[in-house]
Amino acid sequence: MVDMKLEVVTIPVSDVSRAREFYASLGWRLDATPPVVVQLTPPGSGSSVQFGPDRTPAAPGSAQGLFLIVSDIDAARDQLAAAGVGSEAYHIGPDGRVSGVDPERRSYFSYASFRDPDGNGWLLQEVTARLPGRVEAAVTAFASVADLAGALRRAEAAHGEHEKRTGRRDENWPDWYAAYMVAEQAGTELPA
Repeated sequence: MVDMKLEVVTIPVSDVSRAREFYASLGWRLDATPPVVVQLTPPGSGSSVQFGPDRTPAAPGSAQGLFLIVSDIDAARDQLAAAGVGSEAYHIGPDGRVSGVDPERRSYFSYASFRDPDGNGWLLQEVTARLPGRVEAAVTAFASVADLAGALRRAEAAHGEHEKRTGRRDENWPDWYAAYMVAEQAGTELPA
């Protein structure tokens, strides 16, 4: 099989300069591109968005449900707020959408949304542990310092519970942390 990597999504905007300023204000990296194309990449992402004159026949603001996966929904919302972009957190409960983050902070359950100046709709989704089969089990990578730090904090908390259960200090904690972080990212069974 030939690798096929999603690299760029074109979004429809009415004002290229305004859109560029908006996404740059969120901390997205401006990429080098051919003339008249603007491409920006969210922090830690392997995929980018681009826009420019005549890039798509879609109506400005018609792109909806564009997902950005984050390891900490509160920190992501704080970053948006610092850029002057409002968002409301919600989670999926038994009867549908409920205001606020998931009380148990389960992976895949907490969301926030925002729109760009044209109305293109973005969803932030908090994912800390992947469902099985969602990532290559043999590859463990963290897209940012924040993602790695979050994984280390979750491993520390789980390891603390492990030491409480065993009733002794685990001298081999680095291996335990590593096994936990790899399993969490791959969506496989976590060490006990």
